[in-house]
Parts: sequence; C-alpha cells; structure tokens
Amino acid sequence: PVWAIGTGVAATPEQAQETHKGIRDWIAKNVDQTTADEIRIQYGGSANAKNAPELSAFPDIDGFLVGGASLKPEIADIVAAISAAK
Repeated sequence: PVWAIGTGVAATPEQAQETHKGIRDWIAKNVDQTTADEIRIQYGGSANAKNAPELSAFPDIDGFLVGGASLKPEIADIVAAISAAK
C-alpha cells in the first residue's frame, strides 16, 4: 500500500498477498492467464530481514523493492529469504 512505502511501516503479509493476488487476477482477466502466471509482482513496502521470510512464502509475492534495508547487512537475509522461497 502507498502508506507503507518509505515509512518503515509494512503491510501485513496477508494484506500484501491480497493486493498482489488482486493485481494478478486483474492481469488474467484483462490481458491473459499466461501473462498473469509469468509476470513478477514485487512488494514495494518496507521489506526487511524480519518480514521477508513470511512475505516470501505467499504465492503472489515474487520479490521486493528493498529500500533502506538494502544499505544494511540484513540485505543478505532478505535475498536469502526470497531465494529459498522461490
């Protein structure tokens, strides 16, 4: 959600999944199913080492646009979480 970007406040993993699924469903309906299945939808909220494993576990969250955490050592944990899940 817009309120999560750059604030340090993340959406719950369930909120993020619901939004990503809605986007994927829209693409399936308005473009085609193949595109919906193959497109990568990234979470743009506050991804960090703490929430990355749970966010990564959801089927419609394909990656992250990492902000401030990319400048910290925890980036390795974020990359490991998404790599393990996908």
